[in-house]
Formats: sequence, C-alpha cells, structure tokens
Amino acid sequence: MRTEWIVLGVVAVIGLYAIVVFNRLIRGRNLVREGWSGIDVQLRRRSDLIPNLIETVKAYAAHERGLFEEIVIRRASAMNAPDIAGRVAAERELQGSLHRLFAVAEAYPELKANQNFLALQNQIAELEDQLQMARRYYNGTVRDFNTNIQTFPDVLLARLTGFREEQFFHVDGDAAATPSVDFSGSKS
Repeated sequence: MRTEWIVLGVVAVIGLYAIVVFNRLIRGRNLVREGWSGIDVQLRRRSDLIPNLIETVKAYAAHERGLFEEIVIRRASAMNAPDIAGRVAAERELQGSLHRLFAVAEAYPELKANQNFLALQNQIAELEDQLQMARRYYNGTVRDFNTNIQTFPDVLLARLTGFREEQFFHVDGDAAATPSVDFSGSKS
C-alpha cells in the first residue's frame, strides 16, 4: 500500500511538471506569434506607403521606370510570402530597392524639397525604427522559446508534443540600414 502511494505521488509530480512545462511552451509560442505579428504590422504599414512614395518620385524621375516596376514586384512578393523565411528574403530585396529609390531621389533637388516626399520619407524612417524594435522583441521571444524547447528536460516534452524551433528575423547589414533622410532640402 505504501509503495502504491509513492508511485502515485511520483506520477502526480511528473504529471504536474509536464503541465507546467507544456503551459510554458504554449506561452512562449504565443509570444513568438505576437512578436511576428508586430513585425508583420510594421512591414504592411511600410508596404502601404510604397505606392505613394513611388508616385511622388515618378513625377520627378520618369526615366526610372525599371526601378519603379522592380519595387512594385518586390513589394508584391513580400506581401505574398508564404512563410517567415520567404518574407525575410523578400523584405531584404524590397529594402535594397527602397535604398536605390532614395538614392535616385538624391539626384533631384526639387524632389528632395517636395513636402509630400519629405513626409513619406519621414514616415518610412519612423517605420524602420518601429520595425527594428519589433524585430528585437520578436528575436528575443524566439531566443527564449528556442532555449526552452532545446534544454533538458523540457526538450523531451517539446518534441513529443510537436514544438519546433522558430526562425529568427535577420536582416543583412546593408539592408538593415535605415534609409537616409535629408530634411535640409538643400541642393546637392
């Protein structure tokens, strides 16, 4: 009888531990999803500004048609990416195209002084800052979640219940730079 109570006690402790670990893993996964949602919101806001930015630049730099078409294609690719890895790759390409667009704008002093362009450029710079904060939060939650599912003994329950590592949101060094914003309106 005493052995039965000990076995029952051990089983109860293991069961409670499994419940605590499982709930912690669920909480971590939900934080990762919340973090990605924050990134997604900022990326969508930036993508929503791109058509206005293109139209503003088009008025001054009509011969840059190839760049405008490239940005439209890359924006669509980023908006329709099927997973995080695809979205990261598409956003890198879009970011590079936006850098080229801002470089084109540098060649047009009248455009640099245009209030619509300056406002759009400012909004994109602010969104880049917010996106950087969202990336930090997301990557922090991914780090914590991945650590939880990779450490013993949590790894045993994580693998049994189908938890998998999440991907970090990395941006290459060149693409990570915030587009340069020049509010002076002075001629180059």
